[in-house]
Amino acid sequence: MVQDTAKTATLSKTGQGSTKQDILRHILKQGEATAQELADVLEISPQATRRHLKELGTDGLVYHEAVQNGMGRPQYVYYLTQQGRDQLPHDYGEFAVSFLHTLAETAGEEQVQAVLEKQWQRKADDYRQRIGEGTLQERVEKLAELRQAEGYMAEYSPLEGSTPQFLLFENNCAIASVAESYPSVCGHELEMFAAILPDCKVERTHWLYQGEHRCGYLIQLIENE
Repeated sequence: MVQDTAKTATLSKTGQGSTKQDILRHILKQGEATAQELADVLEISPQATRRHLKELGTDGLVYHEAVQNGMGRPQYVYYLTQQGRDQLPHDYGEFAVSFLHTLAETAGEEQVQAVLEKQWQRKADDYRQRIGEGTLQERVEKLAELRQAEGYMAEYSPLEGSTPQFLLFENNCAIASVAESYPSVCGHELEMFAAILPDCKVERTHWLYQGEHRCGYLIQLIENE
């Protein structure tokens, strides 16, 4: 545990570590990446990129698979390990999980679910006040900013169509430890977004805990008939 903490500190305090963090973030957002893609995005040489990837692999933060394209040499595609994900923002929620386990043992699972639901209702009220009123794009943009500040690596993009609609992506789960033990919090998150944007239809499009590399939501304005 001490070694892992020291490694994180080293990565964040040096310029080299910053580049490695950028590599981890990009792979997290895209799900996978080649060395050339990373070099292009980060604007560093392919040689430097491969050196960083080799060191990250040695540290157990990334792994690669060979993909054959055509008749040429196979191309290496890089992915994050769970340890690599742990290098990026998350909640260190061991205490929260322990507390919920204790609550389940003393008061029962129903009480745990009631507490989780109440928590997301309070969160929705706070978000609504901070987001305020405005166009759907203004509100989605503010929501993405709030989630980004909480470690979700959130981003959004507009979709074409006659009705205003947006995709909201969360490339990191800031409550991963809680969601792993109590996956119902993911359902509460969907309910929370719907409560924050009551004039919208909110649907889940991607789910980290169904094997995808991020969570995603389709937010569509409900037009009055």
